[in-house]
Amino acid sequence: MTSQRLGKNTSGVEVVNISAHGVWLCVNGREHFLPHADYPWFRNATLGAVLNVQLLHETHLHWPDLDVDLELDSLENPDAYPLTYKQASPPRVR
Repeated sequence: MTSQRLGKNTSGVEVVNISAHGVWLCVNGREHFLPHADYPWFRNATLGAVLNVQLLHETHLHWPDLDVDLELDSLENPDAYPLTYKQASPPRVR
């Protein structure tokens, strides 16, 4: 008896692990680590929001519940895309 071959993965992106340190993604067979220090949007997000990721146009990751978008090239070549995220400062009280 032989097993049937597995079907083709149609999602292209999968969250494979979430820890206190960050999120691991598998995108088209390549694994990427998104540390919370560099990608703070995922640190306090719900599990469902982090897992709800879409691969658009084979180059663009989108988390609709978090309003987060990342280009795959920025994960594969981070030196070409310096992160500019800055936490908003609370308003000053006078």
